[in-house]
Amino acid sequence: MQFPIISVIVLTPVVTGLILFLLPGERKNLIRYTALTAAVIDLLLSFWVYLSYDITAGGYQFLEKFTWLPQLGISYSVGVDGMNAPLVLLTGVVMFTGVLISWGIDDRPREFFGFLFILATGVFGVFVSLDVFMLFFFYEIAVFPMYLLISIWGWKKTREYAAMKLTLYLFIGSMVSLVGALAMYFVSGMGSFDMFVLQDANFSVAFQRVWFPFVFMGFAVLGGIWPFHNWSPDGHVAAPTAVSMFHAGVLMKLGAFAALRVGIMLLPEGAKFWMPYVILLALVNVVYGAFIAMRQNDFKYVIGFSSVSHMGLVMMGFATLNADGLTGAGVQMFSHGIMTALFFAVVGMIYDRAHTRQIDELGGFAKKMPFVAVAFIVGGLVSMGMPGFSGFVAEFPIFMGVWQTQPWIAVVASISIVITASYIIRIVTSVFFGKMPESYADHIGDVALRDKIALGLLSALLILIGILPYPTRMVPLVTSGVENILRLLGGV
Repeated sequence: MQFPIISVIVLTPVVTGLILFLLPGERKNLIRYTALTAAVIDLLLSFWVYLSYDITAGGYQFLEKFTWLPQLGISYSVGVDGMNAPLVLLTGVVMFTGVLISWGIDDRPREFFGFLFILATGVFGVFVSLDVFMLFFFYEIAVFPMYLLISIWGWKKTREYAAMKLTLYLFIGSMVSLVGALAMYFVSGMGSFDMFVLQDANFSVAFQRVWFPFVFMGFAVLGGIWPFHNWSPDGHVAAPTAVSMFHAGVLMKLGAFAALRVGIMLLPEGAKFWMPYVILLALVNVVYGAFIAMRQNDFKYVIGFSSVSHMGLVMMGFATLNADGLTGAGVQMFSHGIMTALFFAVVGMIYDRAHTRQIDELGGFAKKMPFVAVAFIVGGLVSMGMPGFSGFVAEFPIFMGVWQTQPWIAVVASISIVITASYIIRIVTSVFFGKMPESYADHIGDVALRDKIALGLLSALLILIGILPYPTRMVPLVTSGVENILRLLGGV
């Protein structure tokens, strides 16, 4: 019997969360080190899965299955393939760095880390689920703690509004998707939520065309697709730093991945019919998000709208339904997740010291926090799609895939590259190399070693994948996952 490594990865955070709730609230260091220990375990196991996946064999590996409710066709079925193995690693990395970044939280750290870890279990569960019902089960687990984390520990000015807005958008989206999933369950006549069974259900073309928008768009709300993206920037801004890292770095990928797994892979004929329209929505994401980010003066809102723009590239890659676009989208989910986690960590460190996020009130931070400045520049170069960084490895195949499908969309979308460069250069110039205001120049200090470890790990991944996309296994892994998707699409 093989070691149930996927189950251990999924359940470690929630078990740790329950343990944290039982610890005395005043033992704050014990709480922090317990959280860090669990985060390290999941990080190491996530790396193990990522590095141990047999790319040559391909398909689903590390499979585990337990029949839960046989009369309803529900089973606990998990496993990884080339598309979700990088996302499992992404979650492990963001979880670990989020704990390091949140070390200084002094207001009820027991509850904060407890809810954060329950959220992590939901995210891991969605990524590895091979049963549609269990995917929804974990999906809801991922959404609920987000409300509490934002409404209790978030930015006081907007936290209640942002938390409720986020929750309503995501719950409504998930309910729309659930209706589509139930339609698949009943129409298939197989009495099973197992994805492998549903893949062989031979749904009619008419059925797929009717129900695909329900499934895909319901999940795509969490992926931030226009015009249902409005919850995302407000949620980013109101959330505490580690939650912003999870929110933008992982949770939005959860929506995009679920749209791929349940929408495109189970309803391929519906995908072929609707994707020309989806790519138009994604185009608005990419260009509109970049322009709005450029217009912001709040540092965190810039990153929030930038995230909307870059997630549009993921949806655009999916919409191509070809090898280049899907491969780029798979790499982009990982690259963007690490990049936004890095960005929000930097914003949090600056806000903790300056107590403002207004770009025109900041300046000179490169002198006081040189490591942070370098980390942001690395993230900025990734965001701009510069060669030698993971953003280029992700975005170039997406644009190639789009060009093969609708060249004019690739041309219009390329405007976002210039706009992205403009707001990244503006931030670097104003925040890090401008003149530091005298009002807070005396009390600004450098970040702690644990913060540098977090930023260093995130930056290193962005650089390594950019320079060594094949030796780091990222592109071969995603390519093996794309091959399975293309088979379901009939070799499109």
